[in-house]
Amino acid sequence: METTLLHSTIHVASFPSPTRSIRLKRVNSLKPTLSFTHPVIRFNFKPLNYRPVNCLSHPRINHQHHHHDHHHHHRHNDCSELSGPQKAVIKFAKATRWLDLANFLREHLQLCCCAAALFLAAAACPYLLPKPAIKPLQNAFLAVAFPLVGVSASLDALTDIAGGKVNIHVLMAFAAFASIFMGNSLEGGLLLAMFNLAHIAEEFFTSRAMVDVKELKENYPDSVLVLNVDDDNLPDVSDLAYRSVPVHDVEVGSYILVGAGEAVPVDCEVYQGTATITIEHLTGEVKPLEAKVGDRIPGGARNLDGRMILKATKTWNESTLNRIVQLTEEAQLNKPKLQRWLDEFGEQYSKVVVVLSLAIALIGPFLFKWSFIGTSVCRGSVYRALGLMVAASPCALAVAPLAYATAISSCARKGILLKGGQVLDALASCHTIAFDKTGTLTTGGLMFKAIEPIYGHWIQSKKTHDISCCIPNCETEALAVASAMEKGTTHPIGRAVVDHSMGKDLPSVSIDRFEYFPGRGLTATVNGIESGTEGGKELKASLGSVDFITSLCKSEDESRKIKEAVNASSYGRGFVHAALSVNEKVTLIHLEDRPRPGVSDVIAELKDHARLRVMMLTGDHESSAQRVANAVGINEVYCSLKPEDKLNHVKSTSRDMGGGLIMVGEGINDAPALAAATVGIVLAQRASATAIAVADVLLLRNNISGVPFCVAKSRQTTSLVKQNVALALSCIILASLPSVLGFLPLWLTVLLHEGGTLVVCLNSVRALNDPSWSWRQDIQHLINQFKSKHSVLQKTDARSNTMPAASL
Repeated sequence: METTLLHSTIHVASFPSPTRSIRLKRVNSLKPTLSFTHPVIRFNFKPLNYRPVNCLSHPRINHQHHHHDHHHHHRHNDCSELSGPQKAVIKFAKATRWLDLANFLREHLQLCCCAAALFLAAAACPYLLPKPAIKPLQNAFLAVAFPLVGVSASLDALTDIAGGKVNIHVLMAFAAFASIFMGNSLEGGLLLAMFNLAHIAEEFFTSRAMVDVKELKENYPDSVLVLNVDDDNLPDVSDLAYRSVPVHDVEVGSYILVGAGEAVPVDCEVYQGTATITIEHLTGEVKPLEAKVGDRIPGGARNLDGRMILKATKTWNESTLNRIVQLTEEAQLNKPKLQRWLDEFGEQYSKVVVVLSLAIALIGPFLFKWSFIGTSVCRGSVYRALGLMVAASPCALAVAPLAYATAISSCARKGILLKGGQVLDALASCHTIAFDKTGTLTTGGLMFKAIEPIYGHWIQSKKTHDISCCIPNCETEALAVASAMEKGTTHPIGRAVVDHSMGKDLPSVSIDRFEYFPGRGLTATVNGIESGTEGGKELKASLGSVDFITSLCKSEDESRKIKEAVNASSYGRGFVHAALSVNEKVTLIHLEDRPRPGVSDVIAELKDHARLRVMMLTGDHESSAQRVANAVGINEVYCSLKPEDKLNHVKSTSRDMGGGLIMVGEGINDAPALAAATVGIVLAQRASATAIAVADVLLLRNNISGVPFCVAKSRQTTSLVKQNVALALSCIILASLPSVLGFLPLWLTVLLHEGGTLVVCLNSVRALNDPSWSWRQDIQHLINQFKSKHSVLQKTDARSNTMPAASL
């Protein structure tokens, strides 16, 4: 049970407060929430008796747009944002207790349901009661029910009008109260009741699409137990002394005590102890992991059992969970182009609808001979205008971009962070994808294979004419120099050299005057080699690619001879090569880079299903690049590229192909290409800070299996948005025309209008499902699901049939 609860840590936005919760979010004195868990998400239901606020403002002011104009949350503890007329309205409402009553009615879902029930009862009276009792009972029902939904609606509309806003709330309130004066109180009441109930349902489905970042923050520990350590030596485990420190103040190198059921506060390394942890809420990895000494654990991981002493490797600001929260918040703020346009379009459109409705109400009697108020035979122009006002409201159109937020949430649950909904549009437009090799297609954990002197090491004895190496242990000294130059590096080649030198008896080397050339190599001065024949002399050393070493040669002849020596290497050309030059003596370092598991399947899926042009851009030499490309199934390879070469290649490919390009990388040398690409994707666990800063998509899992998911999700999302727009326009047209022609009553117009909005919301929630490449794949998936369920039922029936036989 404990494991299940700990797994369910990604939450969705809380359930709306009743009646007008779409437009009301209390921020003070909330009572504890009631919740139930789901394997993936958790719904939180706020209690229905929030405490009303005392600020002289309206609960609907201070708009914070959520998805669309009629669906925004309002906070009312900042009176400074109200206009003068709005303040006057609110002051009057507070003095007359109108505001308190509106707050009370908004906060109780059961009152809205009672109002709807009373309206329905009033509508049923003519069919159930004798004629003399119909009118009095209907009036009694309406007198009780209308204030339950009309008090808050009238205050909302009046405050919006005072602020110069004309939105769906104003339109609905105007239509409802105009119905009273036209003698259709029942229809006006049903309009408001259905409007409120439909919006509550709409908010419920919308909340399923949104990752509630606040829930992640609330589950984050406020403080941690930091051990008191002297001289980096831990005391005996049975006698630990610790202090509570705010999580924001934890320093790199601090020792932290984490018990069972607690969250790891920042990125750490296990110093003592073992435990089972889960990072499902961070990367989507469902399987619990065993953490042992030396393992790195991301901040936010949950300790399921055991007790560990961890050493902090990052501060809170740089930790994994804090980065997820920041990027998710930024993604929700970065709206795609369609959503930005709809936000600007919504209010102007509402004003146009009001003008058209007034035109129909005033001009209709002259053009079409409609009566102005209406009769029992024919609906009047005012009634038709109210129907248009309701039917043409842009609610459904404004929620069309909800699919973007849903897709961002879906990706976040898979350990994929998108920097905004516009990334999905960009991904869907791409026709080409380029991969870096080292650390992206391959593990990046290069293995040291051999070190080989190839140039300048050999001398010939004048007496014996034998050829021998200049120094008996030159390979050992070359390894010592290379290790000293690469100490502290994050480059895969450098790490492999340093790791190979660990624990070996190497001569002492002093290095000075570094100069780094990104994507090529580095140079330094060797002050002395302890065991060398030239100890005490300053020697110039350079380490990097073969091209980098040959570019430093004094003559073309020397450069040519070094290249020939590399080609003639006894180890062949299939390995990753790095060359070391010390005092014009060149040594070749051979390393092996292995493809990541499952990479060939990813490449095949991108080529066969996504129909993308796949290429490799790498700084490695041709033989090594071709070996990896053949292993993973990439046919188009561009090798020996410097960072500027990758940048130019990305630009030229995007220009020549006429479509977008996706760049997948992780190193600092990939940063220019990632920034220039239409979409940059990085492996966040390995990526440099520069690469993360310029990337559009972060993969929290340490593999590229999320790349096909991103591409498929982007295409699914753009398809859903197009469907939403088509559905919204269809609903507006289908509801508007019959209303203007007088075929639909107001309450049915509202039902069609809100029904269309709900359909769009439900369609957007489909983005939570895993995407597929085609409808055939969807059908095949459904068939497979049916077969699996059928087989389970058959096995269950077989077991139930064998049980009575066994008892006999």
